[in-house]
Amino acid sequence: MERSNQRARGRPGERSGGGAGEPSGGKADDKAEDNAEDKAEERPGARTGARPGAVPEAGRPPTIRGVAERAGVSKSLVSLVLQGSPRVSDAKRQAVLEAIEELGYRPNAAARSLVARRTHTVGVLLNDMRNPWFVEVLDGLNSLLQAHGLRMLMADGRLDRRAGQDFARTFQELRVDGIVVVGTLPDTDGLAEVAERLPTVIAGNHEPRLPRVDLVANDDERGARLATEHLIGLGHRRIAHIAGQGLVGELRRRGFESAVRAHGLAASAVVENGDGTEEGGYRAAVRLLNPSRGSGGPVAERPTAVFAFNDISGVGALSAAQELGLEVPADLSLVGYDNTYLARIRHLWLNSVNNASHEVGRRAARCLLDRMERPDAPAGRQLVAPELEIRGSTAPPRPV
Repeated sequence: MERSNQRARGRPGERSGGGAGEPSGGKADDKAEDNAEDKAEERPGARTGARPGAVPEAGRPPTIRGVAERAGVSKSLVSLVLQGSPRVSDAKRQAVLEAIEELGYRPNAAARSLVARRTHTVGVLLNDMRNPWFVEVLDGLNSLLQAHGLRMLMADGRLDRRAGQDFARTFQELRVDGIVVVGTLPDTDGLAEVAERLPTVIAGNHEPRLPRVDLVANDDERGARLATEHLIGLGHRRIAHIAGQGLVGELRRRGFESAVRAHGLAASAVVENGDGTEEGGYRAAVRLLNPSRGSGGPVAERPTAVFAFNDISGVGALSAAQELGLEVPADLSLVGYDNTYLARIRHLWLNSVNNASHEVGRRAARCLLDRMERPDAPAGRQLVAPELEIRGSTAPPRPV
C-alpha cells in the first residue's frame, strides 16, 4: 500500500496531474523557453541524463535543467519562478532560488529572446560620436530606456559610412526591438526601409518625415534668433554667423538672418560656411576676422560678434581670434550652440544656446516606448524650447 502511494505521488521533479504549489500545465511559452535554452546551451557530447541534484560538469555553465534537478521540480516551474509568477508556492520558489544560488545559474538571454521574440535592445545610430552633444542626448535616452529594461546597441555613421546605408539590415539581423537615429544621416533610404519593420524615432533632427516615424528635436530657428538678438541687444551691428550643414544648419542660419533682418542689419551681416567641426570653425573665423580677407577691407569692417553653429565651431573661432590678437569678449563677442560641456570649461566659459539635449534624448526614448506599444499610431513631432546660457564670452562692442 505504501509503495502504491509513493508511485502515485511520483518522484521529486516529476510532473503529475497537479500538486501543491506546482502548476499542472504551465504556459506554452515556458515549454518553448525550456526547449530554446536547451538548444542554446547544448554542446556536442553533453550529458542529458544527469541524476537529480548532480553538480554541473567542470567548465560547463549550469542550465535550467540542472536547476530543476537540484530543486526537485520541473523546468517549467523554474521558468515561472524566473518570471516572478505568483502561481508557485513559497516552498518551491525557495527551493528553486536556493538551487539557482548554489549552481550560480544565470538565465540565457538569447534563449529567452527566442521565446519572447524580443531582445530588449534598441539600435542607436549616431552621425558622429566625436560631438559632445551626442553624449548628452544618449544620456537622456539611456536614462529612460534602462529604466524599462532596454539596452542600447550603437553604430557610428562617420566611422563606417556603410552604417549609414546598411544599418537597417544590420540592426534587423541583431533583432533589435526599435531604432533611434540621433542627428543627421548621410543616407536616409535605409531608414525608410527599417521604419517599415521596426519602431523608429529620430532625435535631434527634423528630417526625413516618414509615416509612423516620430521626430524629437530642438527648435533650432528659435534658438538662433535668441543668440543673435542677444548680440544685437549688446549693441553689435556687424555680426557674423559660422553656418553648419544639413537641415539643422539651414534652420539656424534662417533664425540668424531673420533676426538681423528684423533689426535692419542684413546689409552688414556676414555668413561664412563651416562644417560643424573645430577645424571648420577655426578656418571660417580666420576668413571672417583676418584684416586682409576678401578684397582687403579695412579692419573696422571685421565683425565685432560671431554666432557659431555649435560649441565645437565656437571653440575653433575662439582659437582663431586669439591667434589674430583679438581678446574675447573685449574685441570679439562669441556665442555657440548646444551648451555642451565645452561651453562650461572655465577658461572658455562660452555663451551658448541650451538645446536641452538630455531632454531631447529622454523624449525620444518616451516616443520609442510609446511606438512599441502603438506601432500604427500617426507620426508625432516634438520641438524642445531652447534657452540662452549667458557666461563670459559676450560684451558690448568697443567704442569706435
